[in-house]
Amino acid sequence: MALRRGLYGPQALAFLPAIALAAFWLGGEALLLATALGLPLVFFLSGGYSRSPDASDIGRAQVDLVNSSVANAMANDALESAQSANLATACVLIEIDGLDEITQRAGEATAETLRDLTLTRLRNTLRRDDRAVRVSDTRYMALLAPSLRLDLEALLQLSTRLQTSLEEPASVDNSMRYLSASIGFCGSPRLKSGATGEQMIEAAQVALAEAVANGPSAIRAWSDNMRAAHSAQKSLQSEVDKALDNGQIQPWFQPQVCTSTGNISGVEALARWIHPERGIVPPAQFLRCLEESGRMDRLNEVILQHSMTALRSWDQAGLDIPRVSVNFSEVELRDPRLSERIQWEMDRFGLTPQRLGIEVLETVIASSPEGIVARNIVELGKLGCHIDLDDFGTGHASIAALRRFKVHRLKIDRSFVTRIDRDEDQHRMLAAILGMADRLGLETLAEGVESVGEHALLSQLGCDHVQGFGIARPMPTDQLVEWAKEYAVKIAEAQMIGRKSG
Repeated sequence: MALRRGLYGPQALAFLPAIALAAFWLGGEALLLATALGLPLVFFLSGGYSRSPDASDIGRAQVDLVNSSVANAMANDALESAQSANLATACVLIEIDGLDEITQRAGEATAETLRDLTLTRLRNTLRRDDRAVRVSDTRYMALLAPSLRLDLEALLQLSTRLQTSLEEPASVDNSMRYLSASIGFCGSPRLKSGATGEQMIEAAQVALAEAVANGPSAIRAWSDNMRAAHSAQKSLQSEVDKALDNGQIQPWFQPQVCTSTGNISGVEALARWIHPERGIVPPAQFLRCLEESGRMDRLNEVILQHSMTALRSWDQAGLDIPRVSVNFSEVELRDPRLSERIQWEMDRFGLTPQRLGIEVLETVIASSPEGIVARNIVELGKLGCHIDLDDFGTGHASIAALRRFKVHRLKIDRSFVTRIDRDEDQHRMLAAILGMADRLGLETLAEGVESVGEHALLSQLGCDHVQGFGIARPMPTDQLVEWAKEYAVKIAEAQMIGRKSG
């Protein structure tokens, strides 16, 4: 390998003058010309000018962007070096969040400048013998040089330093750019004996996936428990498509109550997977599977159809459920025929669009002021659907955006609701939100109401609707019928007592 590099590497051209002189003495001008012209041609045809980096390059050159095979070779070299010296190494993977959005808004050139800056910052924060490369448009890998102390605490401290450096605001094209970094790492002492570099990278990837799922700016270390959880997640991934098709995933409904009348003002449809062996699978687990497999649009179809069926069955049972609200992700909102599809579904079930609530995360509105997402939300509002802005207070949507998207109701995130009857700061914050909504002519719904005190104070502050475990947990369609009948009796009794006392 060394001889090959000597013959075909760029350094071979350094000997061209000496070789040409020897050719002149041995064969005259003819051999001189043949050598001077022929040697560079042979070098070019051998690929010496443009050879891509391979595993042999890693130990002798600084490479910025590598593919998976080169990354595995680098990790193998790091493991072998550490093991031969009875020391430890580690693989640290970093996912940069925000680059895709910057590419859309500012262009590829700006994003590429930030990618280069990120790699420079990463290398400057690491030690001299550590290696750092980019492995995709948004992901970076650091391999640590053999070290005596690379325990969990040391790797957490290093990851925190890396994160702080990478998240420092950067001025590019006369604008401040902000990125966040999620980090997953695996130290070689946690690997089984005989593990390969590829396995060390895979372990770091599992840790990074966990960090990204809990991000932004999360840090996770790989462990055996995480491996077991990852295996369970992969198992769910293989089952979730069948679960969608065979009816295991259906909506459960959580009631929403009007604070002025006490009557049911609507329900929210929440996806639940009833697994035949695992029981109820937490939504956070299977929703991540659906996102990774690109099946969120199919989930929306299933939830919408079941919700329309439930709404019609409640009408037939004599229940007064004015509206069912369904969550729409950004993926569904990018469907150019979404408005037509919703209209077709409503006609098919004999329901008016006013019976359907469209819940849109505030982060979606904040990040999509124009384009197909914005047009779909506006069209659905014109169709007659009720537009709810979900998790209000977490996504920085502007007042102008509330007007542009014709939002009907703000769903106040539970983080603003918790302990409002005991925390004065929470009380003032919520009162300010409700006051703003009132001046804008928007209805309000508070999520996560868990106590009688919270419910009562929200009513006093002028919140229009409430929802949470303190009122009712999500339940299947048939259970909601029984709950609604019992709730109606309680409300009638309370109103009768109120009239008597009045």
